[in-house]
Amino acid sequence: MAKDKTIYTCNACGGSTPRWLGKCPNCGAWNSLIESVPEAASGGKNRLSAPQGYAGLANAQPVTPLSAIEAQDVARTPSGIEELDRVLGGGVVEGGVVLIGGDPGIGKSTLLLQAMDALQRAGLPTLYVTGEESGAQVALRSRRLGIDGSQVNLLAEIQLEKILATVEATQPAVVVIDSIQTTYSDQLTSAPGSVAQVRECAAHLTRMAKGTGVTVILVGHVTKEGALAGPRVLEHMVDTVLYFEGDTHSPHRLVRAIKNRFGAVNEIGVFAMTEKGLKGVSNPSAIFLSQHTEPVPGSCVMVTLEGTRPLLVEIQALVDSAGPAPRRLSVGLDKDRLAMLLAVLNRHAGVACADQDVFVNAVGGVRINEPAADLAVMLSITSSLRGKPLPKGFFAFGEVGLAGEVRPAPRGQDRLKEAAKLGFTVAVVPKANAPKKAIAGLTIHAVERVDEAMQVVRGLD
Repeated sequence: MAKDKTIYTCNACGGSTPRWLGKCPNCGAWNSLIESVPEAASGGKNRLSAPQGYAGLANAQPVTPLSAIEAQDVARTPSGIEELDRVLGGGVVEGGVVLIGGDPGIGKSTLLLQAMDALQRAGLPTLYVTGEESGAQVALRSRRLGIDGSQVNLLAEIQLEKILATVEATQPAVVVIDSIQTTYSDQLTSAPGSVAQVRECAAHLTRMAKGTGVTVILVGHVTKEGALAGPRVLEHMVDTVLYFEGDTHSPHRLVRAIKNRFGAVNEIGVFAMTEKGLKGVSNPSAIFLSQHTEPVPGSCVMVTLEGTRPLLVEIQALVDSAGPAPRRLSVGLDKDRLAMLLAVLNRHAGVACADQDVFVNAVGGVRINEPAADLAVMLSITSSLRGKPLPKGFFAFGEVGLAGEVRPAPRGQDRLKEAAKLGFTVAVVPKANAPKKAIAGLTIHAVERVDEAMQVVRGLD
């Protein structure tokens, strides 16, 4: 018996090659080629290659100028979970497709089960399709979460055609597919979770959502590197991509929007895992601030922006004597930027750490990607080196350039108001972020250069 011909398909881009290679020739990804059986080619002639080209394929459609199209905001339905609504941009959108990914056991299914129950109680028919668990397992989780008398419709199925038929028969408003990697179509011979199956099933579900107005929420697996598994085109198909972040050993979870056609990107929702499921955290800044009764050396609070939300985060630094090879280690901050800031400190502020170990940490496990943390990092390093704490109620933010200048941070007024609301009283900020009107209870020191900021801090001792 002749062996079936196989091809190798890239998990990252979907490209194929007749033989296995360590590196994908299309996108350059390493170890991403998986053996699969090619789909049977259609026997029909490709009409697009005919001499007449596109002529006769379809009638030309009328075109409309943008100014003649009526623009209106999309209608949203609150999910009943405030932090999830914040990330989604206000609620679920009719006909929208949401992809949510995260590490195993981080709480994806728990959050979606809570959201489906809240939508069902608000009067929207819902359907929860599970391909990884049995109906009894999902029911057991709902009892454990304290969801009594839930009327969420449950379907344990992985075949795409049966799922689409059930959706057509039951007419739900919101459908959850848990997960897209377990779903398969009979039209393809490849196994569930393959690039072709994930792409085809997601395309059919997206087409169904746009055609019927049903909101579809897809749960996606992640790779060991933390990226969503499957072809990259999966993220391009959907309207919203959400990532679950956080350590499974920590009770706190962050849900971040990295793509949202109906809202702000990089918006975050903060949750705490409890015995009754995920609960929204109304004051997330409290998570990222330490509970010192008195100020300690090496600690400086900064205000970062996560989407539209200002968050107060404590930056901690430890400067200690080193051996012949000093270490520079950062957790939650870019290590290359830390090396740059140490060079700026030495050159423009006269603070030398060349023979010292420098460790910097963002409290609470949060990752800070914006350069507005530069000034707080430098002040915390200086505080640790001098052995003197910064004043109580002190915070700072601002980007620092290689020439020693302090550059403004976006939405500086919102940052200042958030800190003042939480009881902070002293601030060192870029001069361009200084408010025109005084903020009650807040003393603001506006600086243009790093050495000015250091002089201000020394004057506060």
